[in-house]
Parts: sequence; C-alpha cells; structure tokens
Amino acid sequence: MELGNISQPAYDPGLEAPGSNTPGLVAMAHGFLRLVQPNPLPVGGTLRAEESSGAPVLRCLSFFLSQLLLYELGFLVCAAIGVLFIIFMPLVGCCFCCCRC
Repeated sequence: MELGNISQPAYDPGLEAPGSNTPGLVAMAHGFLRLVQPNPLPVGGTLRAEESSGAPVLRCLSFFLSQLLLYELGFLVCAAIGVLFIIFMPLVGCCFCCCRC
C-alpha cells in the first residue's frame, strides 16, 4: 500500500461518477430522486445565540424548519404511502381471502 508524501498530500479532483452497466436503471433512479426532492437544501438558516429576546430566534428557527420540511416533503410523502401500503395491503388481502362472496 502506497501512502505517498504525508507532509505534502496531493488531493484528487474528487469523486467521479462510476461507470454503469445498467444506464437505464441509473437514469430511472436519478429521475425518481429529482422527482422526490426537487428543492435544494436550505443552508442559509443560521441561528444566533446572542439575541437578547427569544422571538427573532424562534422566528428564524420556525422558518428554517418550514424550509427543511419543504425540502423533505417528497420523502415524507413516499414514507406515508409506504406505511399505508404496509397497513392496508394485508388487510385488503385478508378481506379478499376470507370474504369470497
């Protein structure tokens, strides 16, 4: 294993996208992620602890949380659909199996 020069490290340009044998599947996964999470991550919400009154900090925190929920809205909808599917699918299957009228 080659460590190279530890005192003067040379950094690579970064991670590269791996080549894929299934470009259709990769395109489908990226399309789903762009559909579920189209908004950028809200990074501008910094909180300042030196504020004397709590109202501006709470207003800033509530705005940041609303932006964060908007950012995660697609994943929350997918999770809710998944929970409903996990609950109702066995229930409907049981009704079809037991009540074959």
